[in-house]
Amino acid sequence: MTPPSPTTTSAEFDPLPSPTIPYDKSAGWYLERVPTFGKPPKAEPVEVDNGGSTPWWSRVPTQHNVAFITIDDGGLIRTTEALEIIKRAKVPVTLFLNSPAATSHADYFKKIQATGAGIQNHTVTHRNLKGQSYEFQKKEINDCADQIETVYGQRPYLFRPPFGNYDAVTLKAARDSGMRVSFFWTQTVDQGFIHYQTSQKAVRPGDVFLMHFRPMLADDLLNTLRAIKEAGLTPARLEDYIPRAAA
Repeated sequence: MTPPSPTTTSAEFDPLPSPTIPYDKSAGWYLERVPTFGKPPKAEPVEVDNGGSTPWWSRVPTQHNVAFITIDDGGLIRTTEALEIIKRAKVPVTLFLNSPAATSHADYFKKIQATGAGIQNHTVTHRNLKGQSYEFQKKEINDCADQIETVYGQRPYLFRPPFGNYDAVTLKAARDSGMRVSFFWTQTVDQGFIHYQTSQKAVRPGDVFLMHFRPMLADDLLNTLRAIKEAGLTPARLEDYIPRAAA
């Protein structure tokens, strides 16, 4: 499968209201259209292999009728509309951030963290890790974890390699940097369109949605929530199913 195009991690824009969207949709417009969900089932932590490398998951191994929303990168743009959907509709999300974006735009991401969102690891420079040396890969992962811990007060323990590209060295370097699981995805969402990565083209329990901090993130969130609702599932917090390892 062709990986998604690289997304810059530089600080190009500050959070802005609707002018970041190419048409007039306010936060209220989105919130009026967000489907309602019942309370998710009580999370049951899943079993994670504690060997020398992290497992590689595109779906969380649970039979609960839940799906998971993840948002990557953070450096391109951060809209008010997306922030308000997450806050006011109480959408559980996990952020896989590059550490320069996480540190440069901490005020924005801390508002999302305050909703219960996890701030997880997406490397420092967003380089393709596959084929790189162990030392290079470990530094990318470990330095990102160090910086996120410094700014957000908690060390990330879940990991997504840029573009979803990895090799055996990646999974070992991730485990050696304190990561429990390395993640791929089952659906990508961009400009409001859901792209299924499986032949069934359906949302199933444990599915992981991938989207990015891009101008139409509010559309991505809205249509993802609709797809989860139509599948009879409930959005859940990834960290509730994969908690931090016991000390």
